[in-house]
Parts: sequence; C-alpha cells; structure tokens
Amino acid sequence: MARDEQLKIRWETLHQKLSKQFADGDTLDLDGIIYLIGLQELGKFNKKFKKDEKVNIMHIAICRVLEPLGYYEFSHFDHDGWPHYTVKEPLPFLKAGEQSILMKDAIVHYFLEKDYIE
Repeated sequence: MARDEQLKIRWETLHQKLSKQFADGDTLDLDGIIYLIGLQELGKFNKKFKKDEKVNIMHIAICRVLEPLGYYEFSHFDHDGWPHYTVKEPLPFLKAGEQSILMKDAIVHYFLEKDYIE
C-alpha cells in the first residue's frame, strides 16, 4: 500500500474514532484534534481555559507532534506544569495543503505511538 493511501486510511480511522469519543458524533476538525492532543500533553482536564491559554495548548500539541520529525525539542516544564519546547529546525515553507498533510501525518504517528490506533 502506498504511503499516501495508508495515511489517508489511518487518518480517517483516527478522525472517526476521536469524533465519536470526544464530539458526541459531530465531526472534529483538525484544530479540534490538535487541541485534544495539547490537553493530553498538558494533563489539566478539569480546568476552564482562557482564549490565550487555548492557543498555548494548541502550540504544545504542534510542538509535541512535530518533535519526532526534528522540528522541536522538549525543553522543560515551567512552575505551573506547562511543557516548553525549543525550535531545533525551522519549519519549511509549505502550501496550505502540504501543511495539512504534514500535520495529519504527525498526528497519526502520535496516536500510533500512544496505541490509540493501529
């Protein structure tokens, strides 16, 4: 099976499973999935977050899923327990569709690593 076809199948499987589990059957968009990853990495599930904190949660997720690709490296947890990352390599300039594919691929690998999907 071609890599692109495998990514497409895994993404659809993941997308459906997450939507069913976390969106009451509605469809989660890519940002929603990124937010879920950020919450998982932060580990603070019973807190209401302000808008700027939600943006930071998404940033945590992006750093975490792109870390295995060599773009970010975990640095430390701050005194409030928030993870911080440093840039190892700047992200390449990508068109919107290419960005989406990069993120979907990184997200699929994150959930494979977590044994959430096969």
